[in-house]
Amino acid sequence: MRTSYKMKSSLIGLSAAIMACSAAPALAEDGDDSGISVSANVALTSDYRFRGLSFSDGDIAVQGGIDVSHDSGFYIGTWASSIEDSATFGHTELDLYGGWSGEVISGLSLDVGLLYYVYPNGEGGAAGPSDYFEPYASVTGAVGPVEVTSGIAWAPSQSSLGNDDNVYIYTGVSGGIPNTPISLNANIGINDGSLGNPTGQLFDNNYIDWKIGADWAITENLTASVAYTDTDAPSVNNFTDSAVVFTLGASF
Repeated sequence: MRTSYKMKSSLIGLSAAIMACSAAPALAEDGDDSGISVSANVALTSDYRFRGLSFSDGDIAVQGGIDVSHDSGFYIGTWASSIEDSATFGHTELDLYGGWSGEVISGLSLDVGLLYYVYPNGEGGAAGPSDYFEPYASVTGAVGPVEVTSGIAWAPSQSSLGNDDNVYIYTGVSGGIPNTPISLNANIGINDGSLGNPTGQLFDNNYIDWKIGADWAITENLTASVAYTDTDAPSVNNFTDSAVVFTLGASF
């Protein structure tokens, strides 16, 4: 599954994040004496939304990933999604990431890592290739029965971003409804930089996005989710407009 930062897909989007993004949480298989665990997830979502923007043009997207983690807290993983076909990005997004997560003080967890976005079918644009990398960090703690996560993702200046940088800051909350298989979550994020205008469709690179959703654990490995997402970016049909997103995910 994607890390807590990756709330992009139903990270996860915010996947662990309060994720995402976006994909259903993966259930790690028991590791052997090496302390290594492997997990996988697949999902079908009605619209791939990343930080409030639709990367599938309002259409259905197929997603999935594999994670390898160690008892020490270090992890690596990969996640992929179908996207709207274009000359710049192609029809597939592939994310490669690695980092460390764990409790730093009682009740407070830290997640830090580096994520590399790859568009293997894309031809890039005038600014250069489409691929780019983005370091991220988040902290998670409990406030009563609610879990709160705040984080930042910073993409430094690189040719694929038009030699500009991008900062995304977010806060999310989540909590289960007692005696039910349903949990609720909400997220708000602020984007400042070149990723606010990835296809040249917006008038301003800066915007705010927000999401309110609910997850239903149908079984231990099957989760259905629904979320309302919106932004204050200029209206671009099937890109920045509000949407209700449905996702069905399975973990292994």
